[in-house]
Order: sequence, then C-alpha cells, then structure tokens
Amino acid sequence: MVLEATVLIIDNSEWARNGDYTPSRYQAQIDSVHYLFSIKTNDNPENTVGVIANAGDSPEVLVSLTNDLGVLLKGLHGLGVRGDSHFDTSIQIAQLVLKHRANKYQRQRIVIFAASPIDTDEKTLVKLGKKLKKNGVSIDVVNFGEHTANEQKLTAFVDAANNNDTSNMVTIPPGPHVLSEQIRASPIVGERFGGAEAGSGGDNDFGFGVDPDMDPELAMALRMSMQEEEERQRRETATQQGNSGGQQEQQEGGAGGNAEDDMEMDLDEDEQIRRAIQMSLMESGQDGEEANDSAAASGSNAKDDDLVASLIGSLPGVDPNDPALKDA
Repeated sequence: MVLEATVLIIDNSEWARNGDYTPSRYQAQIDSVHYLFSIKTNDNPENTVGVIANAGDSPEVLVSLTNDLGVLLKGLHGLGVRGDSHFDTSIQIAQLVLKHRANKYQRQRIVIFAASPIDTDEKTLVKLGKKLKKNGVSIDVVNFGEHTANEQKLTAFVDAANNNDTSNMVTIPPGPHVLSEQIRASPIVGERFGGAEAGSGGDNDFGFGVDPDMDPELAMALRMSMQEEEERQRRETATQQGNSGGQQEQQEGGAGGNAEDDMEMDLDEDEQIRRAIQMSLMESGQDGEEANDSAAASGSNAKDDDLVASLIGSLPGVDPNDPALKDA
C-alpha cells in the first residue's frame, strides 16, 4: 500500500462545457475525481486527497487534504464552469498544499486534468517540472479535450518532472468511452493500485459482479465475508487433521496393545504348560512316596507280629499256638 498525499486539479474553464466526452468534459472530470478519491483512500486509510479548481479569476482550493468523502462532496458542491484555466499557477498552489501536509511520511503527488488549451510556454513548463522533481513531487497529467494542441508541451513537462517513472501522462481522445474508465486502465492508476487489473482494460477480478470502486462498502462487506469463510475452512481443515492424527495414534496404540496382549497370552500358555508339567511331576512323586510308606508300614507290621510271637513262646506255661492268643 502506497502512503500518499494527492492533490487533484480540475479544469473547470469554459472549455469544460463541451460535450465531446460523456456526459461533458466537466462532469467527466467530477466522476474521475470521485473515482480517484475512492481508489486512493481505499488503498491506504492514511492517504489523503485534496481538490483544486484551476479556472476563474485564480485557482481555488476546494478541499484541503482529507480522507473524508463527506468533506469532498461538500467542497465540490456548488462548483461550476467559469473563466480560463491557470495551469501552471494551480500546480504551484498544489505544491504548497502538499508541503503543509500533516503526515510528512506521505509521498507527494499531483493529478491535473487538462481540458483546455495551455497558454504557458514549453520552457516555463519544463522549469516547473524540474522544480517538482527537485521537491519530490510526482505529477500525473490527464490530457483530453484539446489533447492534440497540448500534447507536446505536456510531454516535455512530464519528462522534466519524471523521477524513476513516478510521473505519467495519459492522452484520451474523444469517444463514447467513460473518462474514469480510461484513467483506470492507464498507468496513472495501474502501476500503483493493481496494475494487472487496470492493464486488462478495466476488467474487475474482484468477483460477485461488484465494482469495488463504485460501491466500496459492498465490496468491503463481501471481502470480509470471504475472509471469514476462509478462516472457517482453515479451522475445519485443522480440526479434521487433528482428528485423523488422533485416530491414527489410537490405531497404532491399539495395535501395540493387541501385540502385547498376544504376547502375554503366549507367555501365559507357556507358563501354564510349565506349571502343568511341574504339577504332574509333583503328583507322581507324591504317589511314589505313599507306595513306599505303605510297603514300609506292611513290613513293619510283619516284624512286630514275629516279635510278639517269640515273646509269647518264651513265657512258661503259655502255648503260642493257642487259638485264643492268635485271635488276640
């Protein structure tokens, strides 16, 4: 965005009454002033625009540097066609207006409409152009109406004021076209405020069939809606990406958990088999011990019976074969 202070100079001389431009030279300039004010203030909210009428007894400052459309409309109200044009004097007054701008960081620019013959000689105009260049003031000239008679002088004037292609001149012959549209397609607008759009012959690529210069409020509302919709789509995309990432992590975690569960199941099966073998071995050992204990007990009982029989046989008067003793 260009930070700029601009003074628009209207040629409201008697020559502006001619109707060879739609609807007349004067009204075509007024429409172009509205267009230039709109495009410059929309490009940067800190841009300011002033307006000077260069005809009559002397040039008159109609609107001091402002970005308020209401101030512009009030300044243009009541302006009429009168007298002769003061081309060079109006430029000098515009230079003084720019010199006293509030924001010194703003670049300085003058846009002047030349709709009548210029009485100033070429040498004076070249000197004026060099002064503008020295003071850092860019100049744009809209040469229409008496364009053939003025072209040589204005070309020399713009060449003298030009510094790194910051000054321009556009020559617009009569025709059914609209002056503001021709300005829009020229380097005066195109090089600084959307060259591709302006260079395409005035085609508006904003969309929705809306011209942002003719209805800036509607264009701003549509632009804000587009930005909100883009922000909503970005949020939805981020949310979807986050959900997909979480699902992938869950799937990976679930796969890892299943593998661990399978490993635990495998370990449990091995452990169960090992324990079953140990239990089987333990049961076999217990059965053998019980059999040995039983055999030992049987042998012990037999030995006890023999000992009792020998003791009974050694007693006097006792018959070891007595049935009563055996039953006992």
